[in-house]
Amino acid sequence: IKILYFDGCPSWRNAYEHLKAALKEEGLNIPVALIRVHSDQEAEKARFQGSPSFQYNDQDFWPEQRSTYSMNCRVYQTPEGLKGWPTVSMLRQKLQEITKEKE
Repeated sequence: IKILYFDGCPSWRNAYEHLKAALKEEGLNIPVALIRVHSDQEAEKARFQGSPSFQYNDQDFWPEQRSTYSMNCRVYQTPEGLKGWPTVSMLRQKLQEITKEKE
């Protein structure tokens, strides 16, 4: 799993902590790589949908149709409203989908 982020993003650390909690709650030992995006060119190459973004096998957990990719913050629709990172529950659901696909 990759977490893509940029240095000015205030949300990526919370996102990382939520992902670690979700992995632990699911009993999964999937490596997590923190990938810092430095430029709009890197954002385009990585199909970066904003910081923080989560990818597995280079596919975004919550893909959006886009024509351009750039350095920006990302928000997630959570049960508590818009936030800069997904809830542990949202991440657990995605992890369950990933592990089901691998079977």
